[in-house]
Amino acid sequence: MTDSASIISLSNLIKQFGRFAALRGVTAEFAAGKFHVILGDNGAGKTTLLRALAGLAQPTRGTISILGKEPHDACRQLGYMAHPSLLYDEMSGMENLRYFARLYEISGDARCEQVIRSVRLDPGLARPVGQYSQGMRQRMSLARAILHDPEILLLDEPFSNVDVHSAQEIVGLLKEMRDAGKTIFVVTHQASLLQGVADEFIWMQAGQIVDRTADFHAGFSTVGKQ
Repeated sequence: MTDSASIISLSNLIKQFGRFAALRGVTAEFAAGKFHVILGDNGAGKTTLLRALAGLAQPTRGTISILGKEPHDACRQLGYMAHPSLLYDEMSGMENLRYFARLYEISGDARCEQVIRSVRLDPGLARPVGQYSQGMRQRMSLARAILHDPEILLLDEPFSNVDVHSAQEIVGLLKEMRDAGKTIFVVTHQASLLQGVADEFIWMQAGQIVDRTADFHAGFSTVGKQ
């Protein structure tokens, strides 16, 4: 999907953990084919919002519509990259992707090899993922998230503990995906990496969206965070 139509709608989204409200009445529309960056302090609700979009955190109240469906019905159109890699350390990159390919009913090695090459890794590398550098692990985690060619990518701290060169490579990969029509959401504390690349910066505080802007610096001056 490459036009700017709304792909995700949130209405009065509330998520409570006991007495703590991680999301407090979030209502928003998000355009398709855009690169959205979610910013805010720890505890602002960023990861909870991403998990709700991925169908991993059931809202206490409110609704989420993704491509006109509830998140669990849209799961084949979603690719989720959690802060932990969700990879099996004792297996190679290809072995990891073969396992996940079976879950998506993808047969043969062609798609796995294509995805590994797309993140600038070698499908022939036999080394266990547990011996990868952090940058390689993050790229392999991204490969896992895009294996089934989802329309929407939900990425939580993809640059965490990654060296500058690897982070820039990941940014380049994400830009290519957005330019190919993917809708991307990135939660990060490293917004400077995405200046000039992201279409929109979304600022959260205390479980609410408090600002949305195409200009990172405008959001910075308005909200006074990051």
